[in-house]
Amino acid sequence: MWTRWSDIDRMFNAMDLLQNRMNRLFPDYGGFRSFPAAWDAFQTGPSTNLYDAGDHLEMKVELPCITKDDLNIKVQGNYLEISGSRRSDTPKGYSAHRVERGTSSFSRSFTLPSEVDTNKVDAKLANGLLTLTLPKSEAAKPKQIPIN
Repeated sequence: MWTRWSDIDRMFNAMDLLQNRMNRLFPDYGGFRSFPAAWDAFQTGPSTNLYDAGDHLEMKVELPCITKDDLNIKVQGNYLEISGSRRSDTPKGYSAHRVERGTSSFSRSFTLPSEVDTNKVDAKLANGLLTLTLPKSEAAKPKQIPIN
């Protein structure tokens, strides 16, 4: 049985009509979803960089609008945990008309590449950037072995 071209054309027109109606119903389906730069967008926590400087490790963590009182840092051996929260900044007596920067909390844990001397860890928070200096323990530092 032969099919006329007009029947095929009508079928494709119906499919186009269905596609257009579905696009109107779900305009962002299948499109790229960019997350806002708000705290609720953090799925795993704030962005971090970890560097090895030979005798110590250095970690930089982006923590916008977080104060040192809202942070908690724990180090044990080669395990590091950073947690914190952002509080509401609505002044007392005010009512909010628009809130995009809500309250939120995070927790990140890391297995460091070497043991850390917990007594010498240094943490500095400036301009939303937490810098951790994590000195390696003596057992983790490389030692030069003389040959006899």
